[in-house]
Amino acid sequence: MSTLTEKQKMIQGLEYFASDKTLVKERFAARKILDILNAMPQDQVKQRANVLKDLFGQTGKRLYIESTFKCDYGYNIHVGENFYANFGCVILDCAAVTIGDDCMLAPNVQIYTATHPLDPVARKKGIELAKPISIGHNCWIGGNAVINPGVTLGDNVVVGAGSVVTKSFHSNVVIAGNPARILQS
Repeated sequence: MSTLTEKQKMIQGLEYFASDKTLVKERFAARKILDILNAMPQDQVKQRANVLKDLFGQTGKRLYIESTFKCDYGYNIHVGENFYANFGCVILDCAAVTIGDDCMLAPNVQIYTATHPLDPVARKKGIELAKPISIGHNCWIGGNAVINPGVTLGDNVVVGAGSVVTKSFHSNVVIAGNPARILQS
């Protein structure tokens, strides 16, 4: 019988303990890199992109993220070509976050793969779960929008400002609200 590490459990979407020493070490390593990124002058475009390319699991050639940016690990974030995120972006990447080409995130967009058990006993024990998020090509996510664990958005999706996206949506729609619903298709 093989035993999975807490990191393997996390990435596979199984229950895991976020307080595992390896995971804590990796989160602190990512935070050190983020401290460097967030302290860099905004006009150091190439240097900032290089920091992100080292932190993320995969990137296109062109990407830019305004400070401040926060994430858990970085290595679970995969962005396509011509990616842009405005001020205050947070990506909790306990599971894969895949974002296609030509995507824009407005200020304070929050992308959360991390979730917790509804059962208070399990939650108190420190058990967590993570569900991947996928955002297609040419999407625009409005300011203060929240993308919840397990959501998939197709290509050309526009998410209205302040929306809470709790379920997946197909391509070529405009969604908004709490919970988000289709306004235009």
